[in-house]
Amino acid sequence: MSDLVKRETMANLRGYQFSTRLFKLFLLVWNRLRIRGAEHIPDTGGVLFASNHASFLDPPVVGVGYRGRPIHFMARDTLWNSKFGTWWMSKVGCIPVSRGTGDMRALKTTIKMLKEGKAVSMFPEGTRTKDGELQEAKGGIGFIIEKSGCVVVPAYIDGTYKAHPKGTKLIKPCKVTITYGKPITQEDFQALGSGRKAYDAHAALIMQRIANLKTGQ
Repeated sequence: MSDLVKRETMANLRGYQFSTRLFKLFLLVWNRLRIRGAEHIPDTGGVLFASNHASFLDPPVVGVGYRGRPIHFMARDTLWNSKFGTWWMSKVGCIPVSRGTGDMRALKTTIKMLKEGKAVSMFPEGTRTKDGELQEAKGGIGFIIEKSGCVVVPAYIDGTYKAHPKGTKLIKPCKVTITYGKPITQEDFQALGSGRKAYDAHAALIMQRIANLKTGQ
């Protein structure tokens, strides 16, 4: 097996491993974190995690909900503005994204990592919700899915909007639950068509699966 497709382990990113342990301890104690459906997540191959986005707590929740291997998060590039931010975001394997610019460099990096069999997380809605409700997804996720050939694991996070909504500083001790759904396969996406004209349909399918997890379907 070549180094490119060798299974990535937690030991490959020690900073990520240490960080997720701390986050998990905090979330278990302070937010009574509950994890559902982690058995659906493939342990190998390119996997794109796609979840709703309501809070800055969402990336840590996704990361600690599944610790079988590192998850590389797409994050806005402004988080690299400080020395600590640059050091830490790089240590945990994040991918910088320039929002609102159609950042092709970030998209190509994400596609490359998925082709190498790594796990990546992104929020299809693009930004945090202002009212706690699901938003429409951006079509860029369809481009990533088609070009990488990955599977998508939908996830619904409940409780982070109450615990730490947009514009607040303190984290409230509200219960948080993350529910992972069954993977959406390439066959599922291809049934909706291919090419640019199908990207919005792919994004809509993902948001529908996330909505189904919200309602328990």
